[in-house]
Amino acid sequence: MHDNNSPIGIFDSGVGGLTVARAVMELLPNEPVVYFGDTARVPYGVKSPDTVARYAAQITRFLLEKNVKLLIVACNTMAAVALPAITNIAPVPVLEVIDAGAASALAATRTRRIGIIATPSTVASQAYEQALARLGGPDVHTVAKACPLFVPLAEEGLTDHPATRLIAAEYLTPLAAENLDTLILGCTHYPLLAPLLADVVGPSVRLQDSATAVARRAAAILDEKGLRHAGPSPRHSFHVTDMPHRFQAIGQRFLGREMADVRLENLDNC
Repeated sequence: MHDNNSPIGIFDSGVGGLTVARAVMELLPNEPVVYFGDTARVPYGVKSPDTVARYAAQITRFLLEKNVKLLIVACNTMAAVALPAITNIAPVPVLEVIDAGAASALAATRTRRIGIIATPSTVASQAYEQALARLGGPDVHTVAKACPLFVPLAEEGLTDHPATRLIAAEYLTPLAAENLDTLILGCTHYPLLAPLLADVVGPSVRLQDSATAVARRAAAILDEKGLRHAGPSPRHSFHVTDMPHRFQAIGQRFLGREMADVRLENLDNC
């Protein structure tokens, strides 16, 4: 049975969810975190909803075996197309990044003209458009663009490479005609490219992601349920399905701290 000493579970298709883990660790420094990155099967954004739902359920069962007290779905694709597969088997609170990202964008926009860049699966789901309409009303103007190459570029650590800049210009230049003032980075990998993306879209467009907003929601839920961990120096663990050394090398740069406990896992029995 989970209690105050139980960890927070965070999962993503790869290294991108570490942007959410970093925000959680900074806001909740006493909380232990168990992170799962499905590095063998990344990217998720080009896979079918049924496949993503099956993968999401496997990871959820793995994290539940770690006795987590809260689950954070740090993958926009899973949040968009597989949330029922997660919530149906999770007896703990489940947070996801789409509503948090939409709320953050609505708070930032002045013109209510909001762009969304995400994986093909997330764009096809229209999950962000639905969240923005539900939270902000029918007068929010949205335009979405799928950017499938950003995930492998982020995974390879090519966050400020000339090729990445060319690809970003190809993806984002058509959005300039929409007079947007806010752009949602609708994949947890994309904040790793944020400085480059900011250069491409220009200073008049505010970039928004959901990491900080999700961390704040996690803090509120733990306070509401009396599940805050009070002990010092929590132990974090990181679990991947392929290439743990590569994940550790790239991940430490993005997490901003050492990752001492990285383990290779097999989900065949989950």
